[in-house]
Amino acid sequence: MAAGHSVLLCFFLFFFAIQIAAKNQKQALDALYKAKFFRNSNAADASGFFVRNEVADQITDVLPTVEIHDQTGLKQQDKIERLPGQPPRVELSQYGGYVTVNKTAGRAFYYYFVESPQNKTSLPLLLWLNGGPGCSSLAYGAMGELGPFRARSDGKTLFQNNLSWAQVANVLFLESPAGVGFSYSNTTSDYQSNGDKNTAIDNYAFLANWLERFPEYRDRDFYISGESYAGHYVPQLANVILSHNKNAGKTIVNLKGIIIGNAVINDETDQIGMYDFFATHALIADGTAKDMKKYCNFSPNTTTQNLKCIKTMKIVEGNTKMIDIYNIYYPICGNKSLTDQPKKATVMKYDPCTDYYTHAYLNRAEVQRAMHANVTKLAYRWMSCSNVINNWSDSASTVIPLLQEFMDSGLRVWIFSGDVDGRVPITSTKYSIASMKLPVKNSWYPWFVQHEVGGYAEEYEGGLTLATVRGAGHEVPSFQPIRALALITHFLKGTPLSTFSS
Repeated sequence: MAAGHSVLLCFFLFFFAIQIAAKNQKQALDALYKAKFFRNSNAADASGFFVRNEVADQITDVLPTVEIHDQTGLKQQDKIERLPGQPPRVELSQYGGYVTVNKTAGRAFYYYFVESPQNKTSLPLLLWLNGGPGCSSLAYGAMGELGPFRARSDGKTLFQNNLSWAQVANVLFLESPAGVGFSYSNTTSDYQSNGDKNTAIDNYAFLANWLERFPEYRDRDFYISGESYAGHYVPQLANVILSHNKNAGKTIVNLKGIIIGNAVINDETDQIGMYDFFATHALIADGTAKDMKKYCNFSPNTTTQNLKCIKTMKIVEGNTKMIDIYNIYYPICGNKSLTDQPKKATVMKYDPCTDYYTHAYLNRAEVQRAMHANVTKLAYRWMSCSNVINNWSDSASTVIPLLQEFMDSGLRVWIFSGDVDGRVPITSTKYSIASMKLPVKNSWYPWFVQHEVGGYAEEYEGGLTLATVRGAGHEVPSFQPIRALALITHFLKGTPLSTFSS
């Protein structure tokens, strides 16, 4: 018995040590999941997010005052003329810079903004958030998924993404919270107090001030998008926006809807669904998945796991550690080195080493100068996922009540899922939505892009749509850019996904 307790203690101490510190988005989410599952770190706070705002008095109790700072002349200063290594004959209106979210603490968030070359004056404003927590939307969303450029293998030059979401929206990428990417705080203790609630509050402060800097977007239709742990960030920011609008008795931010991909939305079903996905995709034995559900307790109030659970989890990890569970059929990066001459690149074939090219590119001094980034000369290099954030103070066990609130408020709510992601797989998302017990409006059906099945979808009463993207992993636009662009186009227009192959 004593030996068993010793093994259990060592296992706990290991996960406590890693908390959420990680090199990439995948490792960050894995670390948080494990920390919450074993309930031995501050990240294990399973309290809900903001209460549903039924009464105005409740709103004022929850919402802090937002400081609006003078933005005169800052938009012009933020204009990016050209990015170093940018391909010729690509004309884009690009901006990058800092927005102060808390003047007293000296917290400032870095943003990168791309106006659509198609029709920027009429297209909506779309905010993209990556998760982690602690990972950069510049690293993933902008430079690896849906932005206008991607880094080449030399780490010095860029190639164009002609399937960028900037074709259908003016896209804003935000590095959040403080300590992520180029975003920083002059109060170093802020890096240890980040969590869901503070992130949502600061994200709103950023947005309110950014709209002062870009007043032409103040009344524009606004949508929030993101993936992974942004399954928390996106609904939580939307909740704060609705609360401020209601508290003010007017529309401050013209929020119309949210869309989240392979999203962390409900801890219990996220975890159970992952093991069922592994079993149904021949990564683990059926009996191993049954043992996980038999011996492990996935309830959000669990404080410990027994030795049989731990032993079964080790079997799962032994079976899956040699593949990338974020796209179970895709190769991993075999050579992390840069090349003297850039390799031939296309957005239609995602390079699994892209993270390393992006890291090299964004740490170049001339790139940072052009992007108006790292103006305070941070004491650490830019990283795709933060090295200075290693604790997460609060993480809600579920955001499902917020999704229901948005539907009740008339917002468009879409959830999409790359169907070969094993970390937050479609199985998990289906379980989570099933727990909402929503009446089905249009049952499971294929949708089409370019005469092929782009994925499958189901629509629910109240305005929620679930869509899969066929052949995509966790970062959907990286693996299936054509299908991802079709998906976001339909979402922004509020039109159903195409049910015809012609």
